Amino acid sequence: MNKLNILIAASEVVPFAKSGGLADVAGALPKALSALGHDVRVVMPRYYIVDKEKYGLKPLEGSLGVPMGSMGEAWAGVYEGVLPDSDVPVYFIDHEGFFGRAGLYDEDGKGYGDNDNRFIFFSKAVMQLAKKLHFKPDVIHANDWHTASIPILLNTTYAFDPNFENTGSLLTIHNLQHQGKFYSGAMDVLGIGWEHFNADELEEYDGINLLKGGIVHADAINAVSKKYAQEIRTPEFGWGLDGLIDKNAHKLFGILNGVDYDEWSPAIDKLIPATFDIDDLSGKAICKAELQKRFHLPQRTDIPLIGLVGRLAEQKGITLLSAAIWNLMEMDVQIVLLGAGEKWAEHFFSDVASKYPEKFACYMGYKNDLAHQIEAGSDLFLMPSLFEPCGLNQIYSLRYGTLPIVRATGGLDDTIVNYNSENKSGNGFKFYDATPEALSGTVQWAVDTWYNDRDGFDQLRLNAMKERFNWEVAAKGYEDLYRHIIGGRLSNRHQ
Repeated sequence: MNKLNILIAASEVVPFAKSGGLADVAGALPKALSALGHDVRVVMPRYYIVDKEKYGLKPLEGSLGVPMGSMGEAWAGVYEGVLPDSDVPVYFIDHEGFFGRAGLYDEDGKGYGDNDNRFIFFSKAVMQLAKKLHFKPDVIHANDWHTASIPILLNTTYAFDPNFENTGSLLTIHNLQHQGKFYSGAMDVLGIGWEHFNADELEEYDGINLLKGGIVHADAINAVSKKYAQEIRTPEFGWGLDGLIDKNAHKLFGILNGVDYDEWSPAIDKLIPATFDIDDLSGKAICKAELQKRFHLPQRTDIPLIGLVGRLAEQKGITLLSAAIWNLMEMDVQIVLLGAGEKWAEHFFSDVASKYPEKFACYMGYKNDLAHQIEAGSDLFLMPSLFEPCGLNQIYSLRYGTLPIVRATGGLDDTIVNYNSENKSGNGFKFYDATPEALSGTVQWAVDTWYNDRDGFDQLRLNAMKERFNWEVAAKGYEDLYRHIIGGRLSNRHQ
């Protein structure tokens, strides 16, 4: 098969800058695509948290002119590096005015007032960089609203540019809740002509919605799990764009994210007290005892330990959990929580920990080593998300033999199969209704299985540890989608 030229544009990339799952994908997918033989380049902003020395970034010769419509021409520097453990080039767009700040998108919870200009600038810089490098992409892969301008620009400003005459576009939706909504004056910065400011393209309630425009103009769109691709066509999960996405369902796909098993595998994990694997689980018992010790819980082997790791945000089901927690505290269980987020939740769960010191413990913040230790030492892992485009922790949990208890939404529904006590099949426990009763009832089911059906529980653990969700599989899915885009591009291209 012929190799493809692939340009991936993302506002965050592991290990350089991260606020969510987008960064994990943008750091892992390019390496997996490169391993398939493609020429892959990655572009991201050079936020000032990205350490040039640490990552050996080298300046590219000359500066980059970026036409900013009514703002005139802006100039950027470009640094070049590589994704760690690969030869995949990463280009960093350097502009002190836009990216020389403490945060990626916000500071102290307040979004930057010029995020529209910042990411329109970044999207245009991606296009200008491709020209500067004489790199003719077969596909430009944009991600979320930050780079959703790229498919729009491909169909307008750059429609007749010889560098992009054969370039198709893919827009991946990692989280539809964030859409890039701004005042209409941003049209003058985008500079594509006000004829595109209409309800079928960019206009929404007299402002512009960059993600909406990207969905309309991209040759294909995809969500990060098959279930999430279905869900975003419905009012419950569509955040106001469900009608538009449904209308574009002919070009909508779902590809489940992979995970990095070099980092998340109990057989080789350097951050856990003892390694273990499917043929020898003795190390897991050590991990459990050490986790209980670290959280100052009684070191009991005869009680199921439930772990939670994640942002304390509404999306993650913390309101459900707070309503159900008193029921959970009546069960013979221990629970450890690692997370930070909404202040009421931090205070609430700290209060629960002080009321039930032998049953519930929490660490407010994020520590990577502790996240690994919770995955390794827990018996069960709780993810009561209201929506979850893909989810990674439930996949990590499977590998560590820590059975997930999840709400059946998005990638959680795609990866977790309910326990069937008759034939001992499945890999976890899931509930459907977003209610405290459904959550506590399913936890009770998992706990009862631990106490009263140990053969079934142990078999589930083995089932879980055999599961694999590799990036190689995801990359093959993207490769097929890129080829589909290239094949259908001529008939799909908007003029």
